[in-house]
Amino acid sequence: MVSLVVQSRWWAVLRRRLALPADDLLRDAAYRRLWTSILISSLGGQVTMLALPLTAAVLLQATPTQMGLLVAMEIAPFVLLSLPSGVWLDRVRKLPVYIAGEAGLSLIVVSVPLAWWLGWLAMPWMYVVAFIMGCVYVVAGSAAQIVLTQVVPRERLIEAHSRNALASSGAEVAGPGFAGALIKAVGAPVALLLDACMLIGSVLILRGVRVQEVLTPPKDAHFWRDLQAGVRFVRGTPLLITMATAVGLWQMCHHAAIVVQILFATRTLGLSESQIGLSFVGLGVGTVLASTLGHRVSARIGPGPCLLLGMAVSALGWLLLAVAPANALGRLLFGVMLLLFGVGAVLIFINFLSLRQSVTPTPLLGRMTSTMRWLILLPAGPGALIGGWLGEHVDLRASLAFAGVGALAVVGLAWRHGLLRGVHRLPEAEPVEASYGAEASVALPAAQDSAEPSGVRREAVDRVGDQPVQAQAEQPARG
Repeated sequence: MVSLVVQSRWWAVLRRRLALPADDLLRDAAYRRLWTSILISSLGGQVTMLALPLTAAVLLQATPTQMGLLVAMEIAPFVLLSLPSGVWLDRVRKLPVYIAGEAGLSLIVVSVPLAWWLGWLAMPWMYVVAFIMGCVYVVAGSAAQIVLTQVVPRERLIEAHSRNALASSGAEVAGPGFAGALIKAVGAPVALLLDACMLIGSVLILRGVRVQEVLTPPKDAHFWRDLQAGVRFVRGTPLLITMATAVGLWQMCHHAAIVVQILFATRTLGLSESQIGLSFVGLGVGTVLASTLGHRVSARIGPGPCLLLGMAVSALGWLLLAVAPANALGRLLFGVMLLLFGVGAVLIFINFLSLRQSVTPTPLLGRMTSTMRWLILLPAGPGALIGGWLGEHVDLRASLAFAGVGALAVVGLAWRHGLLRGVHRLPEAEPVEASYGAEASVALPAAQDSAEPSGVRREAVDRVGDQPVQAQAEQPARG
């Protein structure tokens, strides 16, 4: 009898310690579903993150230039479609677009093992897959970021982005080792089927998110005028244009490194598929660390300096790998590079996303998101091609050195410029101007089905008129 009483008390104490605080974001039903979707989608995304480049590099024996073209094909839709998609997003409901994007990704991922089974899988089809995935990331990725602003109060955006990154980070700790073992067991193309199943699971969860978005498009809406208004807003906001320049140049460096890192791991360091998967656990550890502490670091030193700190940390990782010897130490440094990149990328994007969303008036969220994504990924394509060219004609290490030195130079220039260095708190939204071209009015309900925590304030908002970080790039919930 005494034993039962002690057990009961022990469980009561444990439940109290594990209980979420009253103001925790996860107590909100809509955000909890969004967060769970990100977690599930990210688990599947770990398979694709390894399987696609391994399919190209190992199964199809792609050259560094071909790897650069593969990455560039995924980036091309951002250049072609970002600006018009932003105008369209400001006129439609965002959640259905996000859900359709996850479903579309599952179909294109399935096409790779299907093509392999039929015997016609080759690099041209890999280019097509990359391009279609990029198209989904352009539209659904922007929609995912805006859905977050419809669920979470703006003053808690850094906290929400940190929690989203933590969901992705948890997947990045457990996922790569499992993905590497799965790829070794069944082959990279077949392993992609798991990601497709995870994406379907994400779709089913997202369908339960309740966001009341009432569209009232104005009679005088004009596509090109409104597109220009979004570009004009970004160009006229010093914080946005400074961040676009700094993060865009960092993306160029990042894509110069990413096109060669799998080639470097397999051909220079001699890592197998399963060893690469285990090394990517370092990425997960880094993102968990930054996701857990990123909110505190940002609050202590400010979101602007925290963003620049993330760039410097990732640059250090690329430089370490550039000088890594082709032995056991080099294999260890590959994991260290991934850890540092995970820390750096999360610090960059939780602050970058929060700053740009907080400074933007609601009518322009769609166009601001698409314009910023367009600007920061314009240099990514050339970066991928530069990395591929250097890797093929000079050395794979040259691509990594270019990325590390370039990213450090960006940090130095941005720090000297002073604007980001001086941003120590989230700014208020810029005033709304009639020339912005209001596309829609969005009404958020005063309450959801579940009880709202005191810290998750829900107001009725009339909107006239941005997801988790894939830490590595701007993508939908995964990534």
